[in-house]
Amino acid sequence: MKIAVEGCCHGELDKIYETIAYLERKEGLSVDLLLCCGDFQAVRNEGDMKCMAVPAKYRQMQTFYKYYSGEKKAPVLTIFIGGNHEASNHLQELAYGGWVAPNIYYMGYAGVVRYKGIRIGGLSGIFKSHDYRKGHYEFPPYSQDTLRSAYHVRNIDVFKLKQIQQPMDIFMSHDWPRGIYHYGSTEQLLRKKKFLRQEVECSSLGSPAAAELLAHLQPAYWFAAHLHVKFAAIMQHQAQGDCAARTTKFLSLDKCLPYRDFLQVLDVAERPGSSDCLEYDPEWLAILRATDSLQNSTPKPWNPPQDNGLHSRWDFSASEAAMMEAVACLGGELRIPENFSQTVAPYEPSRPQPQLQPSHSTNPQTTELCATLGLTDIYIRTGQGGCRSEERGGPGASEEDEEEDNQSTGSVEEPSEYPTDTSALSSSYNPDEITIEDEWEEDDGSSKGGDDGGLSPDAVVPEGEPGDRDTDSPPRYVASRCLVLPPPCVSEAPQFSLPIDGPPASASQTPSQSPSHCSPEEEGPQLARIPKRTSGESGTTTSTGITPKIKRRNQLIYTGQDEEDEA
Repeated sequence: MKIAVEGCCHGELDKIYETIAYLERKEGLSVDLLLCCGDFQAVRNEGDMKCMAVPAKYRQMQTFYKYYSGEKKAPVLTIFIGGNHEASNHLQELAYGGWVAPNIYYMGYAGVVRYKGIRIGGLSGIFKSHDYRKGHYEFPPYSQDTLRSAYHVRNIDVFKLKQIQQPMDIFMSHDWPRGIYHYGSTEQLLRKKKFLRQEVECSSLGSPAAAELLAHLQPAYWFAAHLHVKFAAIMQHQAQGDCAARTTKFLSLDKCLPYRDFLQVLDVAERPGSSDCLEYDPEWLAILRATDSLQNSTPKPWNPPQDNGLHSRWDFSASEAAMMEAVACLGGELRIPENFSQTVAPYEPSRPQPQLQPSHSTNPQTTELCATLGLTDIYIRTGQGGCRSEERGGPGASEEDEEEDNQSTGSVEEPSEYPTDTSALSSSYNPDEITIEDEWEEDDGSSKGGDDGGLSPDAVVPEGEPGDRDTDSPPRYVASRCLVLPPPCVSEAPQFSLPIDGPPASASQTPSQSPSHCSPEEEGPQLARIPKRTSGESGTTTSTGITPKIKRRNQLIYTGQDEEDEA
């Protein structure tokens, strides 16, 4: 089957689906599934926009509301994870995942689903050390602190994912696993994003939690976004026991803008005899049931149980019996019910309500799933805490704390429960949440870079003038081309302290707890044609060598072009 992968969505569903339709006509293929790697921006109305951590001038409705209201329906099954620019009040309704619109499925804080036999996992949000050990305590109305902490990854969700034992085909995260950039063309990355050099050279860029999951799950594919640059890598994992060493193909894509690499298509072999419907994953359901008592809805720090004599149980992996019990709770039906329903009134262009306040409500999908499986609705528990987020979170962050958060690269101040923590490596600013300049104010109607020399060597320039084309002409934000993932650049990779190939077993993990990668499906999905679009980023450096001016946090999604485009 054909799977389209998209980087940062930013609410541009119309453009993304238009691009897919063009590729289908151009290449004579049919896309079965779309995967979006965060910053989806499922904004239903003006109230939701106030729950999205972006500067006020960038709070735009975009096009998701059309799919939520029923004006349009997604032409292809769409699965997405959350990023760091989301309508948090909406996504918090669906802590375990669910439909945000017909044919558009959210993975929840963390989740695993199956489609045509392909196992797809995901982790929403970005890593921030000061919130990592807290529970999901945020609840509308958000303070300035909780507006941002709501999308930070929590260790409880990573702990759940680390209980997985069965092989994973595809995994999605918004930010990159720390260290993955050493397994691709690092220099090419740094030519495009010069301001990442310090983080890359000290191996502090990216999420240590995602690096742990990469080493543990070893999926065939790992897709990400966040840094608004296309980057591919191939990572060879260490062999485990008598099993052959597995390989993960990593791909990060740009955001949906003209002449940017935001969409690619993979050919993935579906499992014979598998269902054509989106399905729950039995192992994941069993893990959710087993770890339900560990849920934390307060800002108090929580550490996962370990085999240190202080906990009666530390292994929450799913047994065959536990999986059968979970399936039995669903009456033997793994198909995810298409039970989407609106929980707030959608935006009406003819009747704008700029003063509409954010809403918070329970979602029938979550209520039904929790009742069926015996799970805790985290959102309801948080709302019943008797006070709002700003009160539960204590006093607001000081100016020094906020500045530290602005400059954090995802390091942790306290020792991590994971052996690959490299928290002491980074003290510089965080490129994940810092803008260079405002990209959405650029003229999207023209190709940046001037002549062909300003494009990437393998770019394909669409023919015809933008805005003057027929239905068979390529949209101005896409061009089609085959692309092959590069081999790992072992010779270029500098030495770094993160043992990303596989951490040593901790006291809480025995060899039997590692995922079983000896499977008849060992080879996993295979890469096929990857349509490529033109890139507006030049591979050349400027003659000025000026360091880009750093602005406030949480604006990288609205980053302007890099220095190359200013030349």
